[in-house]
Amino acid sequence: MFKNKILLITGGTGSFGTAVIDRFSDQFGEIRIFSRDEKKQDDLRCKYKDKNLKFYLGDVREYGSLEWATVNVDYVFHAAALKQVPSCEFYPMEALKTNVIGTENVLNACIMNGVKKVICLSTDKAVYPINAMGISKALMEKVAIAKSRFASNSTVISITRYGNVMASRGSVIPLFMSQIERGEPITITDPAMTRYMMSLDEAVNLVLYAFTHAKQGEIYIQKSPAATLDILANALKKLTCSENHEIKTIGTRHGEKLHEVLMSREEMSRSNDLGDYFCIPPDLRDLNYDKFIDLGDSQISLSNEYSSSNAKQLNVDQLIESIKKAKII
Repeated sequence: MFKNKILLITGGTGSFGTAVIDRFSDQFGEIRIFSRDEKKQDDLRCKYKDKNLKFYLGDVREYGSLEWATVNVDYVFHAAALKQVPSCEFYPMEALKTNVIGTENVLNACIMNGVKKVICLSTDKAVYPINAMGISKALMEKVAIAKSRFASNSTVISITRYGNVMASRGSVIPLFMSQIERGEPITITDPAMTRYMMSLDEAVNLVLYAFTHAKQGEIYIQKSPAATLDILANALKKLTCSENHEIKTIGTRHGEKLHEVLMSREEMSRSNDLGDYFCIPPDLRDLNYDKFIDLGDSQISLSNEYSSSNAKQLNVDQLIESIKKAKII
């Protein structure tokens, strides 16, 4: 499927890009890593020493660098984003520039250069967003779906939406492990707070599933288990033989939800259950306002959201097995 094909990964020096390289570097004819951080690019170049890896320095905010990077590209995994909630709260316009305008630039360059498939990576924070990061990612999804309406079938645009990816850059597991190693209390916001638990391999699998099956404008979601922060902290204590390590509850932080939602009630009502995945087809209503104002959908009232509170809940031992399987520790 990938033989002699060219893949471009925006934000390719991050956790997701590295996971893709680890699995597929010998299958693609060429993998292009597009990012603005020359130090991280050089680190990857030295780590892999792979002639099939090509590094493109640029910023998704700058259309010109993307237009050049997407020449002759077959597929794009769009992972570049500002993801830290506090940073986006302080600098919401920066989140807008990267996550929204940057996505439009990526898609325009892909359409212009005839890229066959584009997968845009999104987040559970885009559903019922309460912070600038989530709002910008929600708007990113809307931009991708809007572009898919007008893109010819020569460029298929779809979206994957993730929950928490365990041990990815900036996630809570590295923080907890660092606190254990330094002998500091594990700081959890609320013991009952739930988060999805997904490995990097599963994140890559979700993108591959969308890559294989997606039609224009579709959103793909993996059915992921979840756990409370209390379960997570105790699983890490048990894994590190630190059962007596202190856990300190600090309270919910600004911009944080008690439970994350991967699919809203409105989306759930029109989603397709594909076994291990959900697919949300795009809303293809046209500008006939009757379809928005006068026509309702009784199915919406009967649906429930897909939340980390009603997903399969892992206990300590099950979460330890998941962490071991993901080779995080």
